[in-house]
Amino acid sequence: MVSAAEQLAANLNFGALAKADELKKRIWFTLGALLVYRLGTYIPLPGIDPTAWQQIFNQQAGGILGMFNMFSGGGINRMAIFALNIMPYISASIIIQLMTTVSPRLEALKKEGESGRKVMNQYTRYLTVVLALFQSYGIAVGLQGTGSVVSEPGLFFLISTTITLTGGTMFLMWLGEQITARGIGNGISLIIMAGIVAELPSAIVGTLELGRQGALSTGLILLILVMAVAVIAFIVFVERAQRRLLIQYPKRQVGNRMFEGQSSHLPLKLNTSGVIPPIFASSLLLLPTTVANFNAGSGPEWLTTMTTLLGHGRPLFLVLYISLIVFFAFFYTAIVFNPTETAENLKKHGGFVPGIRPGERTAEYIDYVLSRITVVGAIYLSIVCIIPEILISYAAVPFYFGGTSLLIVVSVTMDTVAQVQGYLLAHQYEGLIKRSKLRGRNR
Repeated sequence: MVSAAEQLAANLNFGALAKADELKKRIWFTLGALLVYRLGTYIPLPGIDPTAWQQIFNQQAGGILGMFNMFSGGGINRMAIFALNIMPYISASIIIQLMTTVSPRLEALKKEGESGRKVMNQYTRYLTVVLALFQSYGIAVGLQGTGSVVSEPGLFFLISTTITLTGGTMFLMWLGEQITARGIGNGISLIIMAGIVAELPSAIVGTLELGRQGALSTGLILLILVMAVAVIAFIVFVERAQRRLLIQYPKRQVGNRMFEGQSSHLPLKLNTSGVIPPIFASSLLLLPTTVANFNAGSGPEWLTTMTTLLGHGRPLFLVLYISLIVFFAFFYTAIVFNPTETAENLKKHGGFVPGIRPGERTAEYIDYVLSRITVVGAIYLSIVCIIPEILISYAAVPFYFGGTSLLIVVSVTMDTVAQVQGYLLAHQYEGLIKRSKLRGRNR
């Protein structure tokens, strides 16, 4: 069986894709859904002066607006109906996951399986609406407070903008769920990746234009390209890395038959927290800069001083950035992986780590191993994010060449390709079964 599976995996090619009708339908559905998303990022909010907003955005491009514009696929730059993108849903998902550690009700739902997961998804949707309404209203108030962006300020603008932006987020949430169910890959992740990838050509053109004007040297542009390739290769290597704990299962008797003991592995990813630590760390550090720029000339002096110290590439910024990445790497890993629960499940099914007593000792051992590989994962995230951050600050390189954007694109691409390979493998297995049945009938 293993040799057959290996042979099928080795024979996977794009020729098999032409015969997999179900997979082709899923791919076309995914591409169509992403096209709808991209069209929405070009539909501006009603009542907005694009020229006035463009001037304000250019002043804020180095702050949190620039980073959120990257995640929204240029939606904030154009102040489109999808300006909020899917970020409220991601925030709601993270909050619900955090709440499972303090709420017995949510913790019980998490253990109920599929039914509990549906209820938690519904809670996430409700919280998404609340967060989207809050953020949409904040954007509407901010736009109206600029004095030049809104053509007809007033209550009607506040209500219409809040409803439009919230509706855009809810539509994208629904679209992402449809991609996950009827398409290929994780819909929410693909929407974020599509926004980053779609704006990448303009970022490359802008960088080359800076080189033509002499703002960036040819050597620096080549360094950026080499760095991007090296970072991508490094991300692929680490994201595939696992620490496998050997799990042994004892002999068992079923009826009159005795089954030999089996062994398997418990895979622990080197980077369990994913892209959450860089996103949270960047948001927290860029927030003071954005607030200070919006209140330029009228804000308190201490805010201006903090903004100067937290500028891109400044020593304090880099130190705090690394510290926050390490903190969120450990914090989020503790949220998404529970060693005690894993040890209890192993004990329930008769599995144990050789040399470690089942139960509490196993949980302590898993936590010991997980803590040490999380150190490596946090160092990896820091390296991937800090090196591009220095280039962004000192060479005016766009956010799209940053470690966070590359991390998202590479991780989502790897997951999607793995799903495509899984569909092709299943299709080839079905073909083998059908052919074997036909041969049996012919005989």
